Amino acid sequence: MHSASRRSLKVLATTLAATIALAIPAAASAAPRPAVPKPAEACAKNAAPPAPVDTSEKPAPGQASPSPLPVPAQPVGGARMGECGTVVPADVLNPPDGVTAASWVLQDLDTGNVLAAKDPHVRERPASLIKTLLALVAVTELKPEQPITVTKEDAEQECTCVGIEAGEQYTVDQLLHGLLMHSGNDVAHALATALGGVDATLAKMNGLAARIGATDTRAATPSGLDGPGMSTSAYDLSLIFHYAMKQPEFAKAVATKQYELPGSNGKPAIPILNDNKLLGVYPGFLGGKTGFTDDARHTYVGAAQRDGKRVAIVLVRAEQQPTPVVSQASKLLDYGFALEKVKADPVGKIDYQAPAAATTEEKSGKAGGTNVANAAAGGGAAAEDAFGTTGWVITVLVFLIIAGGFAVGYQRKKAQAEQDR
Repeated sequence: MHSASRRSLKVLATTLAATIALAIPAAASAAPRPAVPKPAEACAKNAAPPAPVDTSEKPAPGQASPSPLPVPAQPVGGARMGECGTVVPADVLNPPDGVTAASWVLQDLDTGNVLAAKDPHVRERPASLIKTLLALVAVTELKPEQPITVTKEDAEQECTCVGIEAGEQYTVDQLLHGLLMHSGNDVAHALATALGGVDATLAKMNGLAARIGATDTRAATPSGLDGPGMSTSAYDLSLIFHYAMKQPEFAKAVATKQYELPGSNGKPAIPILNDNKLLGVYPGFLGGKTGFTDDARHTYVGAAQRDGKRVAIVLVRAEQQPTPVVSQASKLLDYGFALEKVKADPVGKIDYQAPAAATTEEKSGKAGGTNVANAAAGGGAAAEDAFGTTGWVITVLVFLIIAGGFAVGYQRKKAQAEQDR
């Protein structure tokens, strides 16, 4: 009879083993853990701008050249913003021919959707487009009617210059027009002086860039003249422009075609014509900014409105041949409006959230009561199926074990009864 009990236990063990062997693969196939998405592979060209062609970025004696800015693990604006080459929606026409820019970004200026791009986060130099960042600091910290007295150093900056004179006073609003319409380096220095000096202004510009999520951007000069560590990207310039166009003083200045600064000492007023040749030519053009240095080459930002949509284009490291840069911008704006018309899916998003600015909930790993860390590791499956196939398998196993225990107990009692006869 003891052998019968042993046979019962053996049968039970075999049955349980077979059940487990069958149940575990079934559970695994029925409720697979979702794969953890891998971060987009960073474009190899992302880290730093190309080598300079002159000595403009040579650091001062005794100073080291700044290291390139760190590349975020996840590209700002979405996974596709980390891609190299042309980034366009599926099943749409290719971008127009004749665009020489090394990088460009088309965006919906209202929604912040990135409509199409090329090498959006590849790092380049901004040239005078960095003045949009300077203008943002100025309109944030200075009042439009605040008077600024021009210093000798302001007036003697390397040009392009508006022609402001040392000892004369101009309002912040007047200087802002000179900064954005004619890209005055003398005006840029005057605003920097009013903001606490060049070093303090650069700290404010770079601080603002970091706060709004422009992770590729480091200003080395307030004007955009090349300097050690100068860096940006087409995406960042699009983000900065998107933010700037929400500021009325900025939007008004870039949309102004002609302006005059008051003359001094009996001299005539200083006329200013907007450098952006699409203003008044391209239908619905809202304004923008141009730039050029030997290292940066041609840079451009502009926006236009059509059929209730506002589209903006940024071009970086472009050449005037064989197609002028403003013509390249015009073609890409047309392309952007065509994408809007067919409601093409966006390829990214202008994202103002700086990656380092984690909220309290994010730092604790929680958002809306859900543990983000667990979800990223695949724990989200448990939330979707709290009991699920695995729970049923465990229940069956427990039932079999209990039933087996009763069976073994019964066999033992039966055997004991037979022995007692």
